Amino acid sequence: MGSYELLSNTYARERNINLTATLPSNNPTTMRILSISLLLLSTATSAFQVPSGTRTLRLPNRNDRLLPRRNIPTPTVEGGATPEEIKEAADKVAPPSSFYELQIASVRAAQDAIRDGYRLLEVEFPPLPASVLEMDDVSAYDVAKSNVNLALDFAKAFATTGSSGKVAVMLPDESECNIMLEDLKLDKNPYPNVLLTSLRRSEEGDTRIFKPENVLIGLLGRGSGGTVKPIENTKMYIVVVASAQELPDIEELYNQIKDVEEGSTGEPPVIVMYNLKLDVLRGDLGAPAFPGKDFQDRFLSRVKPVYYLRTRQYSRSTNKPPFILNYQGCLFRSYPGHFQTLLDTGTGRYRKVCGNDIRPALGEFKEQLTDALREEGAIPSKEEEGTLFGFLRTGYKTTTWWEEERADAGMEWRT
Repeated sequence: MGSYELLSNTYARERNINLTATLPSNNPTTMRILSISLLLLSTATSAFQVPSGTRTLRLPNRNDRLLPRRNIPTPTVEGGATPEEIKEAADKVAPPSSFYELQIASVRAAQDAIRDGYRLLEVEFPPLPASVLEMDDVSAYDVAKSNVNLALDFAKAFATTGSSGKVAVMLPDESECNIMLEDLKLDKNPYPNVLLTSLRRSEEGDTRIFKPENVLIGLLGRGSGGTVKPIENTKMYIVVVASAQELPDIEELYNQIKDVEEGSTGEPPVIVMYNLKLDVLRGDLGAPAFPGKDFQDRFLSRVKPVYYLRTRQYSRSTNKPPFILNYQGCLFRSYPGHFQTLLDTGTGRYRKVCGNDIRPALGEFKEQLTDALREEGAIPSKEEEGTLFGFLRTGYKTTTWWEEERADAGMEWRT
């Protein structure tokens, strides 16, 4: 008996196939053909079998419920986790490893802040990966498009949950909104209960392309002239791509809705300043044609940073090779957790240096990273460096004007 016949007989015996009863005769050629066929069948069948000890991969079902944020207790109606336990767990939350995790975490942080009664929120993080943002061919408009797409995803999470009402994603004016709608190939209602619109809107029936009164209002910086209006039955406004000159429009909208009760909860709508880089815009306050510095005290200091992830890069000279030390860190906060100062370890991970219930100034944040490098021996200690040399590095003033204690400013932006 040949090897083919031996293998085919073995396969047939394992599957209780009677070859003699199957064949009309014992023709050798027919037997060989059947043996080869059974051999091929046995090989093909085993190729699709799962090896023993191998776990099968279960793909997520669209009806699966999202898991709660890792290591954070979930409060229940019966009691569950206390606010202190939730905050203690939030203090240990690490920065997200993907935009998917970031969106889930930012939505949950905003929900927690709204539940605690805050109505002016800030969400801030890099809208594109660092490697993309550093590319020469990435324009400000590419960043704006990414911010709009991320804001729409953020809006969907609130449009389908909580109280009834719409969620409006707002660009500064109608022209920018129309360009974005055309470029993204969207209509003004891209998703159920989600509206893509603008802060300044013309009266119904006004189809003029050029509006000279808007140019005059913009140059004088004296309000919107009545073009900023709330939208009926809207529970949340998400403002994107606004400049420092357009921040007063947000304040004007807030003053119109802060005492209005919307939705089934009977509470005022929420305004979210989404990736506006308020730290950068604060630096423009007080300049000609820009809002005055009192705008920080009056309005921006009342904005609560509920999800904040801001990276900073620094360089420092040393007296040992390689003589120039490049390092970077991240200031991270996920409400109700505190502000975490994180040092980039160079391995794609961050190490927590310290936590602050009060948001550290940028100079203080840099010093915290530097102290961590001193402890690791990467740079000389303060004693080795000398007092004079250390003073020359930091300078006399290490805080900006808005980071100083101001009598009329609120503390929401720092807590």
